[in-house]
Amino acid sequence: LPLLLFFPLPPPLLLLLPPPRIYTNHWAVRITGGAELAERIASRYGYRNLGQIGDLKDYYHFFHSRTIKRSTLSSRGTHSFISMEPKVQWMEQQVVKRRVKRDYKASYTSAVQSSPAQSDSIFFNDAKWSSMWYIHCNDNIHNCQSDMNIVGAWKRGYTGKDVVVTILDDGIERNHPDLVQNYDNQASYDVNGNDLDPMPRYDVSNENKHGTRCAGEVAASANNSHCTVGIAYNAKIGGVRMLDGDVTDMVEAKSLSLHPQHIDIYSASWGPDDDGKTVDGPAALARQAFENGIRLGRKGRGSIFVWASGNGGRSRDHCSCDGYTNSIYTISISSTAESGRKPWYLEECASTLTTTYSSGENYDRKIITTDLRQRCTDSHTGTSASAPMAAGIIALALEANTLLTWRDVQHIIVKTSRAGHLSAPDWKTNAAGYNVSHLYGFGLMDAEAMVKEAERWKPVPPQHICVENADKQIRTIRPEHVVRSVYKATGCTDNANNHVIYLEHVVVRITITHPRRGDLSINLTSPSGTKSQLLANRLFDHSMEGFKNWEFMTTHCWGEKAAGDWILEINDTPSQLRKLKEWSLVLYGTSVHPYSFRSEKPRSTVENPSDDEYSEEYVGACDPECSDNVCEGPGPHQCINCLHYFLKFKNNTRMCVPECPPGFFRDDKRRCKKCSPLCESCVGSRSDQCTSCRPGLYLREGANMCVYACPEGSYLDLETSMCRKCSENCKKCTSANVCTECKPGLSLQGNKCQLTCELGTYYNGHKRLCEQCHPACATCAGTGIEACTKCADGYYLEEWRCVHTCSTGYYMAEQTENGEVQKSCRKCDPTCYSCTGPGDRNCSTCVNGYNLENGVCVVSTVCKDGQYITENGECNLCDVTCFKCSGPSENNCLSCMFTRSMDDGHCVQKCNSGKYERDGQCHRCHHTCHECSDEGPDKCKSCNKDKFGVERYLFEKQCRDRCPEKHFPSSGNVCEPCPPNCLVCSSGSRCLHCAASHYHKDGTCIKLECGVGQFQKLPFLFQKMFFFSPHNTNPRHCMSCLKDYYLLGIRCHRICPEKTFADNSLMTCMQCDDHCINCDELQCYFCENGYFLSGDLMVELNKSIY
Repeated sequence: LPLLLFFPLPPPLLLLLPPPRIYTNHWAVRITGGAELAERIASRYGYRNLGQIGDLKDYYHFFHSRTIKRSTLSSRGTHSFISMEPKVQWMEQQVVKRRVKRDYKASYTSAVQSSPAQSDSIFFNDAKWSSMWYIHCNDNIHNCQSDMNIVGAWKRGYTGKDVVVTILDDGIERNHPDLVQNYDNQASYDVNGNDLDPMPRYDVSNENKHGTRCAGEVAASANNSHCTVGIAYNAKIGGVRMLDGDVTDMVEAKSLSLHPQHIDIYSASWGPDDDGKTVDGPAALARQAFENGIRLGRKGRGSIFVWASGNGGRSRDHCSCDGYTNSIYTISISSTAESGRKPWYLEECASTLTTTYSSGENYDRKIITTDLRQRCTDSHTGTSASAPMAAGIIALALEANTLLTWRDVQHIIVKTSRAGHLSAPDWKTNAAGYNVSHLYGFGLMDAEAMVKEAERWKPVPPQHICVENADKQIRTIRPEHVVRSVYKATGCTDNANNHVIYLEHVVVRITITHPRRGDLSINLTSPSGTKSQLLANRLFDHSMEGFKNWEFMTTHCWGEKAAGDWILEINDTPSQLRKLKEWSLVLYGTSVHPYSFRSEKPRSTVENPSDDEYSEEYVGACDPECSDNVCEGPGPHQCINCLHYFLKFKNNTRMCVPECPPGFFRDDKRRCKKCSPLCESCVGSRSDQCTSCRPGLYLREGANMCVYACPEGSYLDLETSMCRKCSENCKKCTSANVCTECKPGLSLQGNKCQLTCELGTYYNGHKRLCEQCHPACATCAGTGIEACTKCADGYYLEEWRCVHTCSTGYYMAEQTENGEVQKSCRKCDPTCYSCTGPGDRNCSTCVNGYNLENGVCVVSTVCKDGQYITENGECNLCDVTCFKCSGPSENNCLSCMFTRSMDDGHCVQKCNSGKYERDGQCHRCHHTCHECSDEGPDKCKSCNKDKFGVERYLFEKQCRDRCPEKHFPSSGNVCEPCPPNCLVCSSGSRCLHCAASHYHKDGTCIKLECGVGQFQKLPFLFQKMFFFSPHNTNPRHCMSCLKDYYLLGIRCHRICPEKTFADNSLMTCMQCDDHCINCDELQCYFCENGYFLSGDLMVELNKSIY
């Protein structure tokens, strides 16, 4: 039995390198001479001057659109010659700075006073932020057990910056508003199309949405007011289009090996068919791509491959039969529902490493992410949603420590994942103390715990691989019996380079012959007693192929000892004989404990001991903040070295602390140093390095300075005590989306500063263009009937809606503006139910409990619903149709039961023709509609003559005065389609005018033998077909035609062309009337553009009949 054990040897400690500088396409420039000179200089060198920088005189904000938005190299283009201008005294290209948000929760006793904990709340203006339950908890309905502590990682300053993730899938929509800012073309390729553009192929079913959805989970931009927020919202995101075509070994290898020195994480949410009967994995090229990525990727630290474990739960599939998730090189990700229950689609196997959230049952909340056609979705599901979520969390850890190897990442996941509220029947604790399950691996990922581990992580020793000798004894597998094979592993003690003591992955290679593979189940028990189910019965696997040297992998023995008895158990349920031919064990791990780095530095002793007194070395427990458990006493001030950070006092003593207290920041030597006096927390000692402010001060967004009052172009956010930036077009605002004053060249429309659009249009900020308002609006602030600011003719403004008639409780008001009378619906006085004008003396009807006296509603006897007050002050019953009423008649209703609608004082079960129901009221349809739907007055359901007597026909929910081309009016005033290839028809079976390349015959259109612009080149055709004068030297100039042909000028035609009709008595083509395209001897059927038929006459548009 071969057993491979891999063990890391302790390498020298690696120093963490600072992240590279990221240069933007913005500059700060100091120019003396005023704003006009600054404008001229900017224009001369291709910049755009965005104005003075805050309150700093002579300092200007320049922007260059042709410079890369984010680059690790500073700009050296010709535009940099601006510094040679005599009036330019200084300039600097702006660099992206790291900003860390920390939550201080002191867990130690200290003489330093700590301020109250900061608010845990983080708010983004993205539309779906409040619904992203798997990132943060924001309501009282669902508790916070579902939190993966992603916000905690963000507060420590980690958002995935400078980490590159690529999605191996069916492409990504790189121009999606939530992806375009973080899109990385170097991390993208179209393997299917063999080009650089990974855009998905669009179709009616949106089949290729998968990759775009996965990408949004990882790196959707935050705070861009669009849709969602990615877990690593500052990471770079790319996509490989490789599933939208034939997938081969080469396609997979190309995808898995794309730019391994640039891409950090590859996320794949695909694999072999999850049908419960397939056993498949990577072939030779793909396996080589995995191995090369692990050995050489990320400058030798190893590419990170994240894989979805599979959705075959309903088919009783087992992910150990998937060679991708079963590989030691991939991080296999499982799913759990918000409640912690097992999703119906989940596959169980021992190779699963960890778990993130996805959907569960139909009633469970799903994952919100980006979708095709620049939209977003709240219904992303399956382990497809879990893998990119894990990729995003790993990106946060890589930002915290860029030197992590691929094995470091797996170790950190194992150490920090937690069982929490995840419900599984097989949770067990292995001999190394880790909780593990076949459903969820080591549990739910914890982003904050991962970045904290990454910050202080020391690389694990090198991996050792111990391949134990194969057990080739053939054993018969008898029905309803268990074959038990025991192998005594040594961990390759005889070879120091292969010696494994502490386990990571364990691989079992098995060869079994079997007539029905799905009947097998296989278990492996480690020397420490941990049992892993390598294979479960698969109901639909009827294959006779068995297993040939197939590798099963388990992570359940992580951290345990390798040497000892390994027990393989194979159970077969049916009644035929099978054979176990061979099995071997490959153990991966380290020859020393991966976390046993202890200081060899001797402990301090007391100086100058007396002759009869000797110092004693402290042998008790050290404070948890002491590094390597080495100290001179039990307190945090008695550590030799600190595990996290140390705080130095004026008396030259120091104390180890888990976090620097408020008013301090940590430097690169793990010291807590004092912030600027205005800062509550900071990342440096300067006044522009604050992350929060002392009470009474406000943090200025972007500048990171604490100020007493917010400057122009910003507003005070009281919840976060920050001066946040207004939107880019605002000069003054009260919130990010509410402008009160605009920059020059823009106008205030509603509460936004926009380009001035033409009447009847509004500015669409996402598309950056003017779009049509709703037909009911003359002017508007957005799409829909409720965004009108001024109504079209025939409509009246009522509470930001345009209506045909004023609703109950509103009256028609008139006012004159610029000599023009404006009408609108205004709310009646609260004492009136309906009214004829403003104030409390114009009531026409009253609410229950009031009587109408001379236009005033006065308190009266209170009657129950369904009753009204008589002149004698008595309560009588309303008509049965009324809920409330002013009298006994059915037309005295004031309000209706929920099953009826109000229509001019009547409570009706259905609104009459020409009206539609909304909010319990019957409203008039548009004057062109005979009937309309509750979508709005202009959404017609049927047509007839309108109020002007014009006949109307229904087409695409509109009543038109004529049907469009290729349609005809049916008897029900509906535009029905003409037959195929017909431009003009009189019914569904009779065509009058055919499309090009077709000719008209018996009411149908028949395809010509020759296409448009073609003719048959037969030399004797005309001699046989046509008669011509012997004096005519041109055989194509016809004088008369053969039978069944028509003469037109000097040509013979089988069918008369456009603008002519056939005269069968003379066998000639006669001209139609002017402007008529299709006609017969009696009338015209189809006109030129600019004309239409009215009865038998042609009418020029906007002119009289002639």
